[in-house]
Amino acid sequence: MEHFLETVLDSIAPVIIMALEIIGIFIILYGSLAALYNFVKNKLDLRENRTKIILGEALSLGLEFKLGSEIIKTVIVRSLDELIILGIIVGLRVVLTLLIHWEVEQADLSDEFRINKEKEEAKKLIAEKTEA
Repeated sequence: MEHFLETVLDSIAPVIIMALEIIGIFIILYGSLAALYNFVKNKLDLRENRTKIILGEALSLGLEFKLGSEIIKTVIVRSLDELIILGIIVGLRVVLTLLIHWEVEQADLSDEFRINKEKEEAKKLIAEKTEA
């Protein structure tokens, strides 16, 4: 029975791994194109945070799928060397995901700050015009 389960896992795992890898790549590609479109639409404005947010979220989600495939690879690892390499890859992807997530949050906060500042300036202008 144990040999049967191992055989089934060895035949199913590569298909699942490949599917997760392809989904991750597709998400990263789609997000990159969406970010590029947003960047061009905003006249190549490097200060516009929405582009960073779009790209960051896509990279983060794509890396999550790729991380899932790496975790499933641990099921079919045959040697300690492969496991060490896999552990390093998983560690790097986790760090990348956390950094991207942090950067997206910072861009969101920066956007909110800018929007609130613009609202305050608009209120001041309206108040000045109504007083005059």
